[in-house]
Amino acid sequence: MEGSLITDLCTPAMVVDVDVVKRNAKRMMERCQGVGVQLRPHMKTHKTLECADIMTGGSRRCIVVSTLAEACFFADHGFDDILYAYSIPFDKVERCAALSERLSLFQVLLDHPDALELLRKRPLREGRLWHVWLKLDCGNGRAGILHSEPDALLLAQAVSETEGVELTGVYAHCGNTYNCKGVVQIQAVAQETTTFVLQFMEQLKAVGITCKSSIGSTPSCSHPVKDMAQLSEVHPGNYVFYDVQQSLIGSCGLEDVAVRVLTRVIGHCPHRNQLLIDCGWAGLSHDGAGKLPTGNAMIEGHPNLRLLSMTQEHGRVEPMSGKLDYSAYPLGTLLTLIPYHSCATALMHPVYHVHSAGRLVGKWTPTRGW
Repeated sequence: MEGSLITDLCTPAMVVDVDVVKRNAKRMMERCQGVGVQLRPHMKTHKTLECADIMTGGSRRCIVVSTLAEACFFADHGFDDILYAYSIPFDKVERCAALSERLSLFQVLLDHPDALELLRKRPLREGRLWHVWLKLDCGNGRAGILHSEPDALLLAQAVSETEGVELTGVYAHCGNTYNCKGVVQIQAVAQETTTFVLQFMEQLKAVGITCKSSIGSTPSCSHPVKDMAQLSEVHPGNYVFYDVQQSLIGSCGLEDVAVRVLTRVIGHCPHRNQLLIDCGWAGLSHDGAGKLPTGNAMIEGHPNLRLLSMTQEHGRVEPMSGKLDYSAYPLGTLLTLIPYHSCATALMHPVYHVHSAGRLVGKWTPTRGW
């Protein structure tokens, strides 16, 4: 109920500090304006209308999604200029076509000639064009055609020459920034990715092709390099929530993390020197397991505790050293977990409890599915 304290919620519960969300979004907008590059925020972390409005400044334009469920959800609520930044799945071409024929601007991404052939065989109605971004791998090692391969330029040329298709842009995700520690390393990867993309754009220009360019990851966009001003767009997403992982990388401080998971002590286990809590991996995710000295998350205000392990609905908490003082943690005690990875944690929850200064101001309901 609005106005209630978040401490009154049934647990486990994911809570979002809307003031921190707005601050994070404003800083990223100002950062991109300062660099002189268009911000196209990614929706995959939160998947909600309310947060999308905050990230776009209420414009409901120029967003990135990672699933067609997200694309349809946002389109159904008045969003446009949507980029489906996932190498186009062969079983979803018809759904992509429907969105392309319905919206003013729906854009897809590909990294293989076979995907281009599928688009060629499915012309859009009323003379509309498929708006295609070429996905480059610039060192991230996930999806994309390797930027240095001759086939990358050949594929870009093929896209630009295919009837009914437009090469709208070149897209690279510098997710290898997630292996960094500190601003210097982050900016080195951001610079390398930017350089590779700009070099590829020069190759395109040499054969008479002009289009947009975009790179993105929350670390690189939290600490942009000046050459990013030569890009058309950037596409970070996690920054609106941030998390422990981002704080360790150097993208943010813990005060910038907008999400927490509330949990309660439901058991004392003196024979194991442990507390049992009502949050397992179904309320937090297993992402981050083994990566923190505090276990699967940080327990706010309790540096002496660690979340040792989780089953689906239970968590086991133990002291960093010594014996637990069970009188300090009676049954029902509320503990606050700061998640390692907010994207994975958010995916565990059907609703986010939104608060300002600890009092509830509403609920955000994310879309789900693919």
